[in-house]
Amino acid sequence: MRSLLSAAMAAGLVVLGAVGPAAADGGDGDFTIKDPRIKESSGLAASRAHPGIYWTHNDSDDGPYVYAVDSKTGETVATITLTGVGKPRDVEAISVGSDGNVYVGDIGDNLGGTWKNVWIYKFPEPARLKDATVKATQYVVKYADGPRNAEALMVHPKTGRLYIASKKEGGGGLYEGPSRLSTSGTNVFRRVDDVPWVTDGAFSPDGSKLALRGYFWAAEYDWKDGKLGARHGVSAPLMRQAESVTYTLDGKALLFGSEGEGSPVVRVPVASSSKSPSDKGSSPSGGGASGGGSDSGGNRNFVYGVIAIVGAGAAWVGLKRRFRRG
Repeated sequence: MRSLLSAAMAAGLVVLGAVGPAAADGGDGDFTIKDPRIKESSGLAASRAHPGIYWTHNDSDDGPYVYAVDSKTGETVATITLTGVGKPRDVEAISVGSDGNVYVGDIGDNLGGTWKNVWIYKFPEPARLKDATVKATQYVVKYADGPRNAEALMVHPKTGRLYIASKKEGGGGLYEGPSRLSTSGTNVFRRVDDVPWVTDGAFSPDGSKLALRGYFWAAEYDWKDGKLGARHGVSAPLMRQAESVTYTLDGKALLFGSEGEGSPVVRVPVASSSKSPSDKGSSPSGGGASGGGSDSGGNRNFVYGVIAIVGAGAAWVGLKRRFRRG
């Protein structure tokens, strides 16, 4: 069933054409991750020290590796091996802070909340891009309301505070970390709002927006004083397994990524920060911020995605039956 779904997804993407045009404003555009080692790119974050470079990593227990990918060529220009963190369990997210550090979220829990704790790793963003082994700092993380699965880790560029969005069918939660992380004890993250089913998220470079994405939807939320505000829909591309999102360094666009070898990264321009709070959003029903907004855009994206996948799956089944008869 899994192979059939993958085939259906792939066929659906061919039909719909997920990859869009390159940037017209000279910023970072679409690219393809070419490194054959990166088969499950599950997080994406724009480098602050090296414009045009994006940090990514594999899903699950690939190892303590983080890759720097050049958006102009799609080639890996540095591989960072982390030490001092033990064996990663389910790495799902990455974010770059304004403090010059890269934060990696070993926060996945596909067994539905069985791990007593999860971890966040921190290492300084290198001044020069080359293969290196780096000693990282490890933080132990728990949630105030119990274990859960999560795939989104965001660092606010102004306050330096970390946030995690949990992943749960029917809606998850947005969790706020302590003002400063501690290496000597457990860092408790507390739920501050409801969100839809999230696979990744990112703060805008100026900290005024929080972008969240799921498999068939994406939205920007206004962000003020540590709270979610109005929701604004984003036309997220339909991808094979929509796992990552980040802002470009200039904040003019979002880049959406997917798992899979040779996976595409797709640029989607976003409106300026002067966008009216009354604009409609696109988050699917069953979760969201108190800021309100319409859910129609997200539901429409979700329906289109399901129709494409089901249609492609039906075509695949039909082909299999035809081959059997032949």
